[in-house]
Amino acid sequence: MSRTSDLKPGDEADYSVLAPVPDTSDLRKLRTAAAKCQACPLYRNADQTVFGEGGPDVDVFFIGEQPGDKEDTVGKPFVGPAGGILDQALRTVGIDRSKSYVTNAVKHFKWKPRGKLRIHQKPSSREIEACRPWLSAEIRSLQPGIIVCLGATAVRSAFGKDLPILKKSTPLDDLSFLFENTDYGSPLFRSSCAGSGAKEKAWADFVADLKVVAEAAVASSRVQDTRDF
Repeated sequence: MSRTSDLKPGDEADYSVLAPVPDTSDLRKLRTAAAKCQACPLYRNADQTVFGEGGPDVDVFFIGEQPGDKEDTVGKPFVGPAGGILDQALRTVGIDRSKSYVTNAVKHFKWKPRGKLRIHQKPSSREIEACRPWLSAEIRSLQPGIIVCLGATAVRSAFGKDLPILKKSTPLDDLSFLFENTDYGSPLFRSSCAGSGAKEKAWADFVADLKVVAEAAVASSRVQDTRDF
């Protein structure tokens, strides 16, 4: 387990190794292969690869930015503070997390040391691109009807480009799904927002976005039940 950063300022990052994504839709095999990924330098300082969880029959596919400190330690996505906020919001709107798939655009924790703490750093565009084949493989494997991008990094990984905060039906890799892009997380954590009402507004906006997702999930389930009948 790496608790010190061995990539020093001025070191040249190596992106020559391609992500070893196997030609399979089996999530277990994909997870095993991802554990050995060295397609970007982030693996050097992370404890482990944090692959997605959920499936195989899921209602909603959530994409975050990257694992945090606790996720890196435990090896599971969305188990830290951000995961707690997501869980609370899902309960509020009636989305069953056990019927959802949660993953991140980048599978390794990027951080910088501050005393004994590991402080989150935003992944670069090259790091996002290096990890993108894993996300594409997860999407191909599950073929979700609803994808929720939790922020700009998730959008960039899913679509290969930046998009504004919006909601629309969008094709991706020959799939048609409800695409929900919501500005998630940062306003809910910033101490500078305390007492300003910004956190309350961010929470209300996030819950409102997830209500759209919940309604779409119910509608999609009804359509599927009709087809099965």
